[in-house]
Formats: sequence, C-alpha cells, structure tokens
Amino acid sequence: MAAVLFDFSGTLFRIESTETWLRAVLTEAELPLAEPELLRIAHALDRVGALPGGTHPVEQIPDELAHVWEIRDKSAELHRAAYTGVARQVPLPDPALYDALYDRHMSPVAWAPYPDAAVVLRTLRERGIGVGVVSNIGWDLRPVFREHGLDSCVDTYVLSYEHGIQKPDPRLFATACAALGVEPPDAVMVGDDRRADGGAAALGCRVHFVDHLPVAERPDGLRPVLDLVG
Repeated sequence: MAAVLFDFSGTLFRIESTETWLRAVLTEAELPLAEPELLRIAHALDRVGALPGGTHPVEQIPDELAHVWEIRDKSAELHRAAYTGVARQVPLPDPALYDALYDRHMSPVAWAPYPDAAVVLRTLRERGIGVGVVSNIGWDLRPVFREHGLDSCVDTYVLSYEHGIQKPDPRLFATACAALGVEPPDAVMVGDDRRADGGAAALGCRVHFVDHLPVAERPDGLRPVLDLVG
C-alpha cells in the first residue's frame, strides 16, 4: 500500500460525550441547571442524535428534516440546519443554545484523538506512506489536527462540504487518491462506517474498519493499519 485514507470522526478522533458538550455550553452561557435536569436534557439530545460525531439518532428524524438529514454533509449550511433542527426537538432554557451547541462541537477542545492515532500517523509518515483524511463533515476540521499536533502527518484533506458530495460517493476517494498521486488499488481506506467508508471499495481501494467507540474503550484499534501497509 502506498497510501492510507482515514475517516475523521469515530476513526482518528472522537467527540466529547453529550453530557460534557451540554455542560460546557451551559457554563459558557452562565445558565446553571440542576444536575438531574442537565442529565435528562443530555439524554434527550443523545436520543435525537443532536451531537455531530456522537451517537446515531434513536428517535425518528422529523419528516420536515428527513431530506436535509440525508444530504447534511454536502454543505456547511445543510450540516448546521440538520443538527440544530434535530436538537430543537429537545426544549432548552434559551433558544440561543441550539447554535451555541453546534458551534461548540467544531471547537478542537471538543475532540480527542484515539490513543494510538498519533503513533500510527507518525509511523506512516516515517515510512513514506501518503496519508489523506476523507470525511463527511460540514466544517473545517483542520484546526482539530493542528491543535493536537497531527496536521504535519496529513498530506491532504478531502471534506464533503468542500466538494458538495458525500461518502459513499467514490468521487471523494478518487479525489484523495489523485491528491496523493496513487492509484486506488494502492490505497486503503480506514473508517468506522461500513456504508459510507465502504464506498472506497468501488474504486478498488482496500477497506479496513474500526469500531466507533469512546476513546477510553479503543486503545489500539488503529494499530493493525501498520500491518496492512507493511
């Protein structure tokens, strides 16, 4: 393998918990809530899938949001509309909190790399293996990599909202391979979503899946990638 393509959320990085996310925004807004109420709201936000990069919705997406939800990663505007839209199913003490919550999830402090992400990315760099990040996302994740000292390990970023297309569309993976100067059969796509990331197989890329788990529960899920590239 001459290159490795990585998904972002649930693969290299994981978003903070819904409870931590909500607590941080309430603290910033100086809106204290009793602990039982805070936990109740966090649970409700979790169920509707309001935290990007968090758990998938358990509740059905409202009919008026269904189309936007399906194509949410095609633009920054759609992404914000989809996630603030589902969040509004949960009453909050101040309407301004819906956008504040969305803004919080784009902050580098809201993300943590998986424990083995740094060593895997740096080892690939040392071996001369090209690295690309291919993500379905509605905002610029590059500052997250810079904040955690990993931007120097990435050769190219291919983000859905910048191209107006989203995985599993093979064009995103093709764009990444072209940027890295490799043919798709010489690249492996590493991700946590079998449908979205599995789209790379249509180009002839090898695909390797990891489990979308909290950071503390997946200490070495990325290390097998080093064996794939030899």
